[in-house]
Amino acid sequence: VGEFVLLGRHVHRGDHQGFTDDDRKIALEGLELVDMSGFAERKLHELSGGERQRVMIARCIAQQSPVILLDEPTNHLDVRYQHEVLTLVRQLQNDTIVVLHDLNLASRYCDHLALLDHGRVVHQGRPEDVLRSEVLEPVYGIEVRRLADGQHSYLAFGPLSP
Repeated sequence: VGEFVLLGRHVHRGDHQGFTDDDRKIALEGLELVDMSGFAERKLHELSGGERQRVMIARCIAQQSPVILLDEPTNHLDVRYQHEVLTLVRQLQNDTIVVLHDLNLASRYCDHLALLDHGRVVHQGRPEDVLRSEVLEPVYGIEVRRLADGQHSYLAFGPLSP
């Protein structure tokens, strides 16, 4: 696991150059940020899907790219880690493009959304502008309601009424 995350530093190395102590420190910091430092000596194939997903995020962190592309970074994660990973991603000093199918997570953690239908952008903008029933119902073919608890709002889904 530690070596896998360290490979994220390869982009900063010249051909045939080894990794430095700084590289190792940065890789370990990435593992610490996703609460996986205790797994550094484990084999990647020994990890659960959620643990592997967190290791992938650690590798992105170690790479220190100004732009991060994440495809379903919360896939296979328990609810706690879904929120922890997306909170961490928001705190990074990177431009981040994230593919999410969970619209409630998108609403809470994204600044700008692009809603796709059959591979085409049909609506984009701030979450509160995109995540409206009149926008979502034609795309998903289900009823969408917004619920609020005072601090946050949530989307609830159900079959369209006949």
